[in-house]
Amino acid sequence: MLTTLWLRLGTWLGKLLLALIVLGLLGWALTTGWYAWKYRGPVSAQEQIPAGEAAMTQDTIQTAIKIVDQHRENTRYLRDAHAKAHGCVKAEVKVLNDLDPALRQGVFAAPGKTWQAVMRLSNGNAYPQFDSIRDARGMAIKLQDVPGTQLLPSQQGRGEQDFVMFNHPNFFVSDVAEYRQNIAAQADGKKVLAFFPSWDPRSWQVRHLFIALATLAPAPASPTQTTYYSVSPYKFGTANAKFRVAPDADNCPAYSLPKQNQDLPNFLRSALTQQLSTDRTPACFVLQIQRQDANRYMPIEDTSVEWKASDAPFETVARITVAPQDFDTPSQNLACDNLSFSPWHGIEEHRPIGGINRLRKAVYDSVSEYRHSRNAEQ
Repeated sequence: MLTTLWLRLGTWLGKLLLALIVLGLLGWALTTGWYAWKYRGPVSAQEQIPAGEAAMTQDTIQTAIKIVDQHRENTRYLRDAHAKAHGCVKAEVKVLNDLDPALRQGVFAAPGKTWQAVMRLSNGNAYPQFDSIRDARGMAIKLQDVPGTQLLPSQQGRGEQDFVMFNHPNFFVSDVAEYRQNIAAQADGKKVLAFFPSWDPRSWQVRHLFIALATLAPAPASPTQTTYYSVSPYKFGTANAKFRVAPDADNCPAYSLPKQNQDLPNFLRSALTQQLSTDRTPACFVLQIQRQDANRYMPIEDTSVEWKASDAPFETVARITVAPQDFDTPSQNLACDNLSFSPWHGIEEHRPIGGINRLRKAVYDSVSEYRHSRNAEQ
């Protein structure tokens, strides 16, 4: 009797498991088909500004300033994101000698031109935490002595072109409305509500949650061994494009980083110091652009959508060399902390476009002004 019962139960559980597998496969197929139908070209090559974006931007500024206040370190006010730097280093950005004429735009107009630059490498969190904690990693590059009119009236005469990137090809929010809701939930300590703002399943952002989880990756062995993406699009002459910076070991001396103690809170800074200051070995990268093909699903206004390399390849426009140097000193670290990077520090040929970039224009300026004014009062 008991044996028969167990056999029937086993048969029933087997059928249930098979049914769940079939339903899962069917759900996966339907979801894949739906996304393929929804996310398809062609798309607009022009910006499309939704109603109410200005008001949502002002709300986001207030939330960002709230985060700066929450994460104040003793008496010093930190950035609202990418607060912890691994270091700011000097770099050279050299435009390819044989660059395709179609790619000779803006700061890449003169083949062979070498720009002096400052590169900031960082963690993504708004609070300085152990490098071993899963996090986004950032790279910001500031080209110096760039001629031409700056995009922002307040930047005239500074001669800068910034490239702001992090280590994932797409962002975990689509637009300004979603960013406002997401950052507000995080500022209130309700991270779950960032992706599940209500009981209505139609408001759930499951795909974006998976993007966020993928972005919060384990730490690399070194900041020089990571690929960084602009995520949002920019003008590239008359075209639209995204930027990418990737390691370029083939154009640098062979180097094997000694194993770092990843239990230390700042082991990524240690790895950078080991390579550049102790072992005196340069780090090399390629700077690439990916031009929009409007016949493919490569939207301007949705940063949660990755522009696939199969739709538009990345093209190398310059090589970056970070020479051996001593960068980890109190004075240089303070100067690094005081630097401001923004996609809007630059020239018209590389104008940021899309909702997230329009949001950055207001938020970066406001937070930077707030942070610097508070630090000056200390």
